[in-house]
Amino acid sequence: MKRTLLWTCILLALFGAVLFSQNTASVFGTVSDITGAVVANVPIELKFLATGFVYKATTNQTGQYTIVGLAAGEYELTVTAPGFKKYQRTNIQLVSGQRRRLDVELAVGASAESVVIGGAVAPNARGGGGKAGGGSFSAPLGIMPMAPALAQQGQQGRAPALGRGIRLPDGAPNTAQYDSFVENEFSSTKSDPLSTFSVDVDTASYSNVRRFLNEGRMPPPGSVRIEELINYFSYDYPLPENGKPVSMTTRLTSDPWNPKRQLLVVAVRTQPISQEGLPPSNLTFLIDVSGSMMPPERLPLIREGLKLLARQLRAQDRVSIVVYAGAAGVVLPPTPGNQQNRILSAIDHLQAGGSTNGSAGIRLAYQLARDSFQKNGNNRVILATDGDFNVGVSSDDELVRIIEKERKSGIFLSVLGVGTNNLKDSRMEKLADHGNGNYSYLDSLSEARKVLVQQMGATLVTVAKDVKLQVEFNPAHVKAYRLVGYENRILRPEEFNDDKKDAGDLGAGHQVTAIYELMPAGSNEDPGKVDPLRYQQDSGTAPKSRSGELAFVKLRHKKPQSDKSELLEWPVSAAQIDFRTAPQDTRFAVAVAEYGMLLRQSKFSGNASFDHVFSTASQALGPDLEGYRGEFLDLARRARDLSSRERAR
Repeated sequence: MKRTLLWTCILLALFGAVLFSQNTASVFGTVSDITGAVVANVPIELKFLATGFVYKATTNQTGQYTIVGLAAGEYELTVTAPGFKKYQRTNIQLVSGQRRRLDVELAVGASAESVVIGGAVAPNARGGGGKAGGGSFSAPLGIMPMAPALAQQGQQGRAPALGRGIRLPDGAPNTAQYDSFVENEFSSTKSDPLSTFSVDVDTASYSNVRRFLNEGRMPPPGSVRIEELINYFSYDYPLPENGKPVSMTTRLTSDPWNPKRQLLVVAVRTQPISQEGLPPSNLTFLIDVSGSMMPPERLPLIREGLKLLARQLRAQDRVSIVVYAGAAGVVLPPTPGNQQNRILSAIDHLQAGGSTNGSAGIRLAYQLARDSFQKNGNNRVILATDGDFNVGVSSDDELVRIIEKERKSGIFLSVLGVGTNNLKDSRMEKLADHGNGNYSYLDSLSEARKVLVQQMGATLVTVAKDVKLQVEFNPAHVKAYRLVGYENRILRPEEFNDDKKDAGDLGAGHQVTAIYELMPAGSNEDPGKVDPLRYQQDSGTAPKSRSGELAFVKLRHKKPQSDKSELLEWPVSAAQIDFRTAPQDTRFAVAVAEYGMLLRQSKFSGNASFDHVFSTASQALGPDLEGYRGEFLDLARRARDLSSRERAR
């Protein structure tokens, strides 16, 4: 009896479901972007106009959605996703029992902008007619439709064509990654007289900090690398002489934020190269076209920046383009630099969408660079990304190992970082450092022009690799010292002479400035850190012949195609000048260091203030032909105002 009753209930339920489905309608479909990449986690709203009731759904990881139990009548479909124009479709007529497909193709743009499609039949995004959501363009992910000849070139890559990817809309939680590091402490000259570090010519931190301040926010301390702030600017240091690859400049001044201390400025400069004198370049653009690269300040900015660079190329140069998202592919095989239309067209047709397999792109780009290697030229991969690798090899250590292996082929790496809330700053810095290259952050087209056009030689042509500096301080003059910045560039003393130890690289015309804060020998300050040594006594001072030397600077470097380092040496005079009478470049560099210490909330900042930064820098602007120093004054004011507001809360 119970079994009969159970079967009766089941049959009635099935009958009711069938009757319900016959009297109600349903809609389903897929949401994608203009490249065909599906868009996940997008809210769907279907409004029943007769009552105003709104049915809601969200796309799954394959971009699909379904809404059931709809009454017959007229509906309006709305899809709003950050990074895309608002999509609205009106006059959707449903009849009882109908199961209707409504696919959605989102256009790039701000959510406030709208794209409205009326009626059941509408033109698609490429001008062809057909039902909305009907046939969509199918192309390798990251590539818009091209001219036939160019499209054929893109299919000649050494990796399989990319499939449709999954794209997450912007507006996700902030997942930006910055390395945390402890600022350098004072070291006692008697127990630890050697300071050894790798040079750093990256400038990413400066433009990233600028972006935060322009957005009305103080930058996170981990984003502030003081050496990159200082080295963002050009200084009028003497050019190398007597065939040396670098010049050395040192200045000893009073410390403007702590009258008990001194500052030692150590500066290196390489010989610049005119554009006409640049060696032939073999450039491989490695472009991240994953979904996170869609916003205007990411892939669109990269496209415009690379076009600026491409217009500088000559017939003897070669350029290739590799893209990666869920997989990797060749968009442009090695092409002479004077074939501008072909190169610019390939760049113009790049579009974002999909997941991010950065390791596959890196391997393919290096393979392409090796295949077109210029023996006496500049061979370089230029990686443009937000660093958000989430498919394939994605850990920092594994990616670094790939880069270290690839750099042995003599191919250098430049990294162009973009993005905001998911910027993987620490990862991109590591890749550039281990790839014998440099890391720049692009926050605007003017920054792209600075990096890729105005400083083309410094950015793209390496003249000295694995460059290390070692400073030996004289205890007769220096009680303790600390290096301002360079925290993640510190080396052990024995690594200075180890040619297997990787270090920084200098490009043509590069300038590197390092600033030491010193406690003079007669200072009553306690450097802390260690107790007095038991077995090493305070015995004597430096020999009279060297009593006038504050320190001794040594520099090791390798020629670009060599594995054996060369040594250069300079003594540093103990003669001090007053900071107020120091050269303009010295005062400006120190002002930038003070600015960085304040942003990092340094415990060594003493009497430093943003007002003092502004006052010092404004009196040391110099010619400032590009206006970068003038812009710095504005950033110092912004930082002062934001800092004051935060303290007032």
